[in-house]
Amino acid sequence: MRDFQQPGRSTVFAQNGICATSHPLAAKVAVQILEAGGNAMDAAIAGAVLLGICEPQSTGIGGDAFCLFNEAGSDEVLALNASGRAPAALEAAKLRAQGMDVLPLESVHAISLPGAMDGFIRLSKDYGKLGLKAALAPAIYYADAGVPVAPKVAFDYAQSGSTLHGAGRTHYMAQDKPLTTGQIFRSPMQAEVLRRVSMDGRAGFYEGEVAEDMVKSLNAAGGTHTLEDFANVRSDYTAPVSGTYKDIELVEHPPNGQGATAILMLNILKHFDIAGLDPMGTQRAHLEAEAAKLAYDTRNRVIADPDHTARLDHMLSAATAEKLAGLIDPNKALDPYLPTAEAVHKDTVYITVVDKDRMCVSMIYSIFHSFGSGMASDKFGILFQNRAAGFTLEEGHPNEAGGGKRPMHTIIPGMVKRDGKIEMPFGVMGGAYQPCGHARFLTNMEDFGMDAQTAIDAPRCFAEHGGLTVETGYSDKVAQDLADLGHIVKRADSPIGGAQAIKVHQDGLLEGASDPRKDGIALGY
Repeated sequence: MRDFQQPGRSTVFAQNGICATSHPLAAKVAVQILEAGGNAMDAAIAGAVLLGICEPQSTGIGGDAFCLFNEAGSDEVLALNASGRAPAALEAAKLRAQGMDVLPLESVHAISLPGAMDGFIRLSKDYGKLGLKAALAPAIYYADAGVPVAPKVAFDYAQSGSTLHGAGRTHYMAQDKPLTTGQIFRSPMQAEVLRRVSMDGRAGFYEGEVAEDMVKSLNAAGGTHTLEDFANVRSDYTAPVSGTYKDIELVEHPPNGQGATAILMLNILKHFDIAGLDPMGTQRAHLEAEAAKLAYDTRNRVIADPDHTARLDHMLSAATAEKLAGLIDPNKALDPYLPTAEAVHKDTVYITVVDKDRMCVSMIYSIFHSFGSGMASDKFGILFQNRAAGFTLEEGHPNEAGGGKRPMHTIIPGMVKRDGKIEMPFGVMGGAYQPCGHARFLTNMEDFGMDAQTAIDAPRCFAEHGGLTVETGYSDKVAQDLADLGHIVKRADSPIGGAQAIKVHQDGLLEGASDPRKDGIALGY
């Protein structure tokens, strides 16, 4: 039990259904959908699309999504990949010839096609109950009426609003200035897009005037995107990957997502007595940082478009983890210049819903960097993601940029099973941090007995950019001890990610948790 004299939040318990996400309005709408007879998929779609209005810096209909879920009464975890591909005409050789060795985040060539909308449409048709019109109605209403800017959204506007340019500034700024806490953000043209999708389905977005607006805007900036590219966007059902840690099975989305990285991290950490360490102490943070360096280095060599990921079995094997664990010195940090996580911004939204029939949905939805590419379509104000920056331009690399390929993705939904039964949909936002976040969250619970809310609240650190970023929740002594082990320690200038989870207890009780690092809540009925 938490200390009620200290700041914090209680775990949320409910019997019929819960939504946990990063904005209260989206959680409220999701629960209303459940109360109106919708299932967890209807509620997750409604909440997710609304998050694009509540948190425009983090997500939107110009982005991508991944989903793990089950059907009511089944413990089989299903997966949908709704990430977009590069336009057909994108060629790494041409970009190298222009002097590029990476795809710049601000380049129009870093804009991949938006896959999320196709995913929402498909999931609604195949697994929803109420239909697409009902799922999109709340977002249409609030896009027209407006949503007050929440504190964390305003924080991100102040940090990253300068990335907006052209139509991006027109549609997402107020008189060419970043929005501040309490100001009303409206997007009537996005409401119009959603109305068209609710009436015409895919054709309302990937064909006709909306697609023409996107293509025209991209072409004017030098992009190679075509109407045919947009018409060809399709989400795909895939087979999840999984691994075990103690008594649980961690289920992750397969490549082009980086979920296998979390499994590899846990496989490495199995070789150490994590439970015997201080959960907030130096040694645990050190071992986690070293495991992350090695797992992310493996990720960078392996994860790519599903058609080009050839060594996934190697990444998931116990032998690989054992060899990597053998490289870790408990008393000394690995070379800080070992390739670790790429520089990515920590903006993404995650939503999880469990309904009365125990359908569980774990959905993550993003435009990559804060405000994505910073560029929006001229008429409808659809903010484009810069997810193709996840490609490499290294010739022959499995993740080399190429027409029609999906880039390596950082966003990963998670699901936990115990004794073969689904126990917990969860997710940890934060760009490249996400696999490390999955590992930390689960070891908090499995090794240290924390409940979901306490496990989320606990301080975080992350090995990135050749150093170790440490949240303020760690003591100065721990930070100094980590430096003494050879880590280049930097205090985090913003929270490391965010998280939500819903635990399904054996007696059917639902337990929801939501990260205080965001504006959101867990809400049940």
